[in-house]
Amino acid sequence: MAKRSTQWFWLVGGLALVTGIYFLWQHLQPEKLGEYFAYGNGRIEATEIDIATKAAGRIEDILADEGDFVSKGQILAHMDTQQLVAQRREAEAQLQQAHYAVATAQSQVNQKVSEKAAALAVLAQREAELVALRKRLDRAEVLSKKGASSIQDLDDSRARFLSGQAAISAAEAQIAAAEAAVITAKSQLLGSHTVVAAIQATIERLQADIEDCVLKAPCDGRIQYRVSQPGEVLGGGGKVLNMVDLSDVYMTFFLPTALAGKLELGAEVRLILDAAPQFVIPAHISFVADVAQFTPKTVETASERQKLTFRVKAKIDPELLKQHITQVKTGLPGMAYVQLEQQADWPSHLQIQLPETPARQ
Repeated sequence: MAKRSTQWFWLVGGLALVTGIYFLWQHLQPEKLGEYFAYGNGRIEATEIDIATKAAGRIEDILADEGDFVSKGQILAHMDTQQLVAQRREAEAQLQQAHYAVATAQSQVNQKVSEKAAALAVLAQREAELVALRKRLDRAEVLSKKGASSIQDLDDSRARFLSGQAAISAAEAQIAAAEAAVITAKSQLLGSHTVVAAIQATIERLQADIEDCVLKAPCDGRIQYRVSQPGEVLGGGGKVLNMVDLSDVYMTFFLPTALAGKLELGAEVRLILDAAPQFVIPAHISFVADVAQFTPKTVETASERQKLTFRVKAKIDPELLKQHITQVKTGLPGMAYVQLEQQADWPSHLQIQLPETPARQ
């Protein structure tokens, strides 16, 4: 009799345990949402950014630690710039020399222009003299025909006239030479200006390289970890820090074909994280993959097509993230509930519930 009572006791106890487990399992299951909603599990993710060097160099210092919140434009690290600064000083000295060369070339241009002006004045003088010699020769020829002057006077007048013509030719040659000298001087001046422009471009490039040695945060975010340490020598593109962009936070999850086909970009989503199930976070669909995941090699039957799933991203509003930036953590698992029909009302347990806005440290 005692043995039967013991068996009965264990039977009742086992049934109670199974019943308790069943009710606990039922309690943990997601509430029925109806045909206008879908859900999937995923993890919170954010865009990661590597803070890296543009050129090879030595890390001088790092001003941010792991876990620090940083603002856009905040200085995070410095690279050594001694060599670049020395190169810039050298280029600045060369620029000063180039400016002197420009001044010298400009003086040469002015001198050659003056010489050309003088040559033009000489030509004008010679032309005026030639006019007078022409008139004198004409009078000498008239007088010679009348016998009023000697043949010698006529020959002298002709010689002076021919000499005047030769003087004009010489003046014109001087003008041509002066014009050539002006062109040469102007070419030298242009070359000097070109050298100045080239050196100025070199200085600007060096200055840009020096500024690139100051590593700044490209956006608001949080430092995840240091990749390198002060004193290390890195190659071009060497990583110094890794940060997450806390303005671009989303949950990635997967839905089967039948549900993914009903999704619209911008559709409302509610996120519930395993670490904080009391909060319901609003989001919206920002991406639906155009290629299925877990695709069989051949898709021929309806049952095989049901195996297809599509990657979906639910993005959290950046303004909401900014209000709760100190509480944003990536990698947290949770559930994403999607509204397939805009007119459908969210059930009570999926109404938005947000934590109080903390003061940022």
